[in-house]
Order: sequence, then C-alpha cells, then structure tokens
Amino acid sequence: MKKVYIIGIVASGKTTLAKQLSNKRNIPWYELDSIVHHITETGRHKRTAAEQVKVIKEIDKNGTWIFEGTDRESYRCLYEMADTIIFLDTPLWKRRIRILTRFFKQNLGIEKCHYKPDITMLKMMYKWTHDFESNRPDFEAKLHLYKNKVIRLYDNKTWISI
Repeated sequence: MKKVYIIGIVASGKTTLAKQLSNKRNIPWYELDSIVHHITETGRHKRTAAEQVKVIKEIDKNGTWIFEGTDRESYRCLYEMADTIIFLDTPLWKRRIRILTRFFKQNLGIEKCHYKPDITMLKMMYKWTHDFESNRPDFEAKLHLYKNKVIRLYDNKTWISI
C-alpha cells in the first residue's frame, strides 16, 4: 500500500485514520482541505481546481502518500492515482454527534481548526452531511468503478488489519 486515498464525509474519522496509518506505515499524509484552502502570509486562500490538481501531482512524484478528504470534483484524479481507496462509511448518528462535539471542542480551544467554528460553519457541516446522504447513490456508483481497490470501513478503529 503506497498510495492511499481516504474518503468520507464530515466527521467520519478521516484525519484520525490518516494520522494513524501514516505513523504505522511511515507514509506522509495530506489533508485535502489544506490543499484546497492553503494558508499564506496574507491569510487563507482557495486554490483553483487546476492549482489543486497541480499540487496533488507534485506530491504524487514522491511515490508514496496518504490523502484524506471529502469527495470533490477537483481532485477526482485521486481515484485513479491511488493504490487503495478507503471509504470511511461511519454511521450517520455518529457523524452528527461528532460534528456537534467538534464544534464545542473548537470553540473551547481544545481542538484546532483552520476555519472559524461559528454557527454558520456548524450548519454547513450538517448541510454537507445531509447532501452527502441525499446523493449517496451517485457516490456509491462512482466508488463502484474502483471496487477492486476500495476498502469500506464503518469506523476508524477497524483499520489495524490494513
């Protein structure tokens, strides 16, 4: 397993799994949110789709990587590039609780984030979760195209055997 794409919706456990797998396999990992919204001296800026792909392809030259993020059209190339695709299909009830817990932790300064953890962002996370579930058949069809390299996990604690 040299190139791993961990995909899932908000609060599915992608970052936790990526960090753990990275440490176990000694493979660098990258948050796709940080590639989309990069931080510069003048603040946080959104890269264009072409810029995102360029960064991903530059990282790909290293030969091994773990990318984690949600499904965005701008980095669909990762489905082809990855040796393994891990879909974290965490139950909806658990994701909803994690979103709210994360919101409180971020506002209390217990958990860091790269965005402003306000009510607007909290609502957006629930909206993205709802949208994902509404569009799940389309996502599942896309994932089916790569069925030979997809591993589906229902939580980020069952990865040990990977």
